[in-house]
Amino acid sequence: MNRAPQLYLASRSPRRAELLRQLDLAFTTVLLREAGGRDRDVLEEALDGEPPGHYVERMARTKAQVAWQRIQNRKLAAHPVLGADTEVVLGHSIFGKPRDAKDAAAMLERLSGRTHDVMTAVAVRWEDRTDVEVSVSRVTLRKLTRAEIDRYVASGEPLDKAGGYAIQGLAAAFITRLEGSYSGVMGLPLAETATLLGRAGVAIL
Repeated sequence: MNRAPQLYLASRSPRRAELLRQLDLAFTTVLLREAGGRDRDVLEEALDGEPPGHYVERMARTKAQVAWQRIQNRKLAAHPVLGADTEVVLGHSIFGKPRDAKDAAAMLERLSGRTHDVMTAVAVRWEDRTDVEVSVSRVTLRKLTRAEIDRYVASGEPLDKAGGYAIQGLAAAFITRLEGSYSGVMGLPLAETATLLGRAGVAIL
């Protein structure tokens, strides 16, 4: 039986949808324009000198607010709107989704044998306010051979993942240590998400 939606998800990510379903939440996806002949709804580029934590928070907040405005314009039923952004950060460098296979391989070469941060910001817009929580996890990858990187990139898995890898996929074989939130590295930290939704009146348990 289909249940009435409790919220809107402003994301195309199948991982975020999967994680929301893990919380047994009914939701409707709001698709933001990412490409094509019209302008993008959200320009996902860091400003000059913008700290990574500020950037991921700004992106999540903007996605939630843009989706909220779209819902208002269409006069759709009012529910909280959830937006999120995930970035891999090494030093002062922000690794988003790779542009292509070559870019994915270059990211993995830089992450190989090192520890990096994964930052995921979650924003919930409801009525006249937007609340944001940021999850920061530390992930260590073992030293990867060029052959391993090439085979992984050839699998196609890295191409729509921040930093060029998926912790829940084949890349689990590369990760020697995780400090923080597994779901946050996937793209939606569930503890922070539950807290924000609770503030907006969406009960998890």
